[in-house]
Amino acid sequence: MTERMVAVIGGSGLYEMPGFQIRKEVEVKTPFGKPSDKIVVGRIDGVSIAFLPRHGRGHHLLPGEINYRANIWALKKLGAEFIIASAACGSLREGIKPGDIVIIDQFIDRTKGRIDTFMGNGIVGHLVFADPVCKCLADVLYKSSKALGIRTHRSGTYVCIEGPSFGTRAESKLYQGWGADVVGMTNITEAKLAREAEICYASIALCTDYDSWRDSCESVNIEEVLEVMRKNNENCQKIIKAAALKLPSRRSCACGEAMKNAVITAPEKIPAQAKKDLKIIVGKYLH
Repeated sequence: MTERMVAVIGGSGLYEMPGFQIRKEVEVKTPFGKPSDKIVVGRIDGVSIAFLPRHGRGHHLLPGEINYRANIWALKKLGAEFIIASAACGSLREGIKPGDIVIIDQFIDRTKGRIDTFMGNGIVGHLVFADPVCKCLADVLYKSSKALGIRTHRSGTYVCIEGPSFGTRAESKLYQGWGADVVGMTNITEAKLAREAEICYASIALCTDYDSWRDSCESVNIEEVLEVMRKNNENCQKIIKAAALKLPSRRSCACGEAMKNAVITAPEKIPAQAKKDLKIIVGKYLH
């Protein structure tokens, strides 16, 4: 399949939005194992969309159990040029309230032992990642959200923890001191792999709670979080639909050539299997 697509990674219910016409479910085989689930492919007002439930349908994968490489590789194979990621997060700022949306522009990585690169097994590459999301895509998401009247913050730093437990009160205050705005468990790994795959990536952070930094409040309440998540899901669907219709027909950002000078291994030294596995990732540079 070569048709260009806008990919969406998030909850399994995101594709149940008004106007989304499901065409089929696609099971993509990858060199890195199975993606989280089958990918739901369809259209919204003529725009081709691919939905991938990050934690699998029924939410059965822990953040650390997600096969991030398989997910991004599969979306690249389907022709995705844009990935809109949605994710629940905790707020680290009084001004970012539960129910608010933050369009992320920076990350702090606190994960442990996740595979967050396609490099290795005989091929070395060093990705430039100072600005980890696509500004062009983030701008479209922000403008779409604001036009819908949804309370949205244009920028924010997302600290990504391993999970699955929420952080301690001391950790929450530490992240505040670092300048982080929200805390979550998934997006940084996707962002790194998407950049290596030369796919534009931006994140819609859906705030569900105040994490655990507020001494005057109880720590995270799961029931309350789930209720806010249900409300956030509707807003997220609206933003995705609006943004998908506003994306440019041709990309002008640098994401499409992110790996142009990143691979430093001599082509003749790269094992044949690595070249085969990464053909759709960096194959055009291995001459």
